[in-house]
Amino acid sequence: MFYSFMRGLVRLIITIINGRPHYQGRENLPEGAYILVGPHRTWFDPLYYALAGSPMKFSFMAKEELFKNPVLRFILVHANAFPVNRQHPGPSAIKTPVKFLRSGKLSLIMFPSGTRHSQELKGGATVIAKMAGVPLVPTVYQGPLTFKQLFSRQRVTVRFGQPINIDRKLKLDEAGQKQIETKMLHAFDDLDRQIDPTFKYVDPATTRQKH
Repeated sequence: MFYSFMRGLVRLIITIINGRPHYQGRENLPEGAYILVGPHRTWFDPLYYALAGSPMKFSFMAKEELFKNPVLRFILVHANAFPVNRQHPGPSAIKTPVKFLRSGKLSLIMFPSGTRHSQELKGGATVIAKMAGVPLVPTVYQGPLTFKQLFSRQRVTVRFGQPINIDRKLKLDEAGQKQIETKMLHAFDDLDRQIDPTFKYVDPATTRQKH
């Protein structure tokens, strides 16, 4: 109930601020649970991913420091978030999302690069997908990258690609991980080109440092 209320509230707020977002490729979303994976370009792209994937409900990882604030902790817990220590992720970082996914009631939003300022993929999403027996769905966001830019009403587009199914027999050694990572990276590039053939992501933090 709380999740549905918050989703409706967020949808209303961002529509007032930025206008109606554009969602493409929704026909690629599986009926059961899955993991949305995409490059992390702004702090609010998970909100757009969750709205674009509606009516499916999503869980997501959040750094454990955010759960120290009681008000924020209440919101995060009821929005299906779970805490993760980024420096030393324990077994729960894998077990918790696998449990959610196996229930079939929640999908998961993950950023394989971990942070907004890294393009290097990590293997957590692949491991979770294989253990839970769910596909990875590649996703990209194009639009404003800062809160200030949201008010410019620059167009927001989220596009979903074809699911990447992980063979249960695939060994997740270095070669196996590399195989799935390559598929994800190619999918991200293809989706970006399908939205805008001239698109090139520039990290806002890098731009600020130059000035």
